[in-house]
Amino acid sequence: MATELTMPQMGYDMQEGTILKWLKSEGESVQNGEPIAEIETDKAVVEFESYADGVVQAILVSAGTTVPVGEPIAVVGDAAEVAAAPDAPADEPAADVEPAADVEPAVAAEPAEQASAAIPMPAAADPIPAADDPAPESEPDAPVRASPVARRIADERGVSIADVVGTGPGGRVTRDDVIAYADFADATAAAAAEEVAPIADEVVAAVEERVEPEPAAEVAEPVAEVVEEEVAVEEERVEEEPATADEEVVAEVEEVEEMPEPVAEVAESEVVPDVVEEERVEPEPVVVDEEAVAEIAEEVAAVEEQVEPEPVVEVAEPEVAADDDADAAAADGAIELSRMRRQIARVTLRSKQEKPHFYVTSEVDMTAAMGLRREINDALASEGTRVTVNDMIIKACVDALKQYPKFNAFLDGDAIRLNDSVNVGIAMAVEDGLLMPAIRGCEGMSLREIALASKDLADRAQNGTLRPDEYTGGTFGISNLGMFDVSTFVAIIQPPQSAIVAVGTVAKKPVVRDDEIVVRQVMNATISADHRVVDGAEGAQFLIEVKRRLESPLSLLL
Repeated sequence: MATELTMPQMGYDMQEGTILKWLKSEGESVQNGEPIAEIETDKAVVEFESYADGVVQAILVSAGTTVPVGEPIAVVGDAAEVAAAPDAPADEPAADVEPAADVEPAVAAEPAEQASAAIPMPAAADPIPAADDPAPESEPDAPVRASPVARRIADERGVSIADVVGTGPGGRVTRDDVIAYADFADATAAAAAEEVAPIADEVVAAVEERVEPEPAAEVAEPVAEVVEEEVAVEEERVEEEPATADEEVVAEVEEVEEMPEPVAEVAESEVVPDVVEEERVEPEPVVVDEEAVAEIAEEVAAVEEQVEPEPVVEVAEPEVAADDDADAAAADGAIELSRMRRQIARVTLRSKQEKPHFYVTSEVDMTAAMGLRREINDALASEGTRVTVNDMIIKACVDALKQYPKFNAFLDGDAIRLNDSVNVGIAMAVEDGLLMPAIRGCEGMSLREIALASKDLADRAQNGTLRPDEYTGGTFGISNLGMFDVSTFVAIIQPPQSAIVAVGTVAKKPVVRDDEIVVRQVMNATISADHRVVDGAEGAQFLIEVKRRLESPLSLLL
């Protein structure tokens, strides 16, 4: 069974992603968890892993395309389905292809001829089919195979998806098929408008002449030509269908036949200027047939509808080149936000607007923890593994979360939902901004395993090879600015998490122990928490538990 792969949400506020490169081609096999594409998000380039086994049956989005989250980008299925795909159209009704084939001849027809035939037709009359045209055979309706993106674009461009010929696997209608068809239809409509414009002008002139005719000779000839064309077409229709002709149409033809004679006589005769001027000064009252005017107005509206059969698509203004933006920014001193910076702005603003933060700070004596860390690193030197201060903080927070699980929860409407696992997100500075990928499943890791996972996560964050679940799976956060010699700060909670611990540098300070002043290695830790989920007293208890474990570091090894 085929599985559609969709654009993943690799960030709490991610709305779209860009396909940079496909790592698999159509027809290639792919395993569950194997990278299939490289996707650029607001923060990094991530390898997208397939969540189905099989063969890549179709790539729905070309490289370089930006796709909203949740939209299909590829189809993965069994190899047998791919082999059967070319034969599938032969077993299906011809309805998938024939409707589209009927479109091109109709669009390619001469627009001037179509408009001319349509001019004398009353708006309320139904078109009379030619006698030699066979009645179309009824065909069973067959579902049109099209991607969701193609259907959405077809709705936006006013195109019937059944009229588009699909070039995808098994005749599937793709995004490019819809765009090409819509562009062709728009171009044809524009050409028809240019051809029919003079005819429309003549119709308008005919309307004015029939409402309030003037005896000017130069106007008579175009009016006579238009009327003769109307009479010829109406007579032809009456002759083809004498048994079913509408009496109103016949009456209109007879009325039209009587009109051109006085106009033609005026045109052929030599009019004395004085007489013409006298007639203009004292004209006879003109009786306007309001019903005839209404009918002619409907005829004009019908012509206009045929001139513009497709909805007008507004053309977006061309984007300003990047160099022009840079020059403009340099001129006024403004620096345009990068994609990552815009993402950071959205997330932090949303966090501050939605989450009522409160903060609790405590001073932690890290002297014993630094001594234990030194001993552990000496023991692991042969393996090339090193435990950092941040690794010890992660381990202390994970153990404290087992006692205070509400800090590893999130607010879901009117309920607090506890997460099944402890996934610690670590704030990391990268070239373009800030990332907060998560170490997943920390509740079952030892201090050594946390150290290995933390180093691997940091390396992949710098080279842009993080997995999607590492972007979105964090349940608790830690931000450490100790390497920048920062003593104390507060951090912003990463939605949808409910808490984050901010730690500063470990520095030697004089402190009082047993009524004596001694030098100890001290670190300040501050927890930021969502007051909707936990209270200040709970925040203090959690921070005290973290402090206790760091000041008695042997507990981190148990």
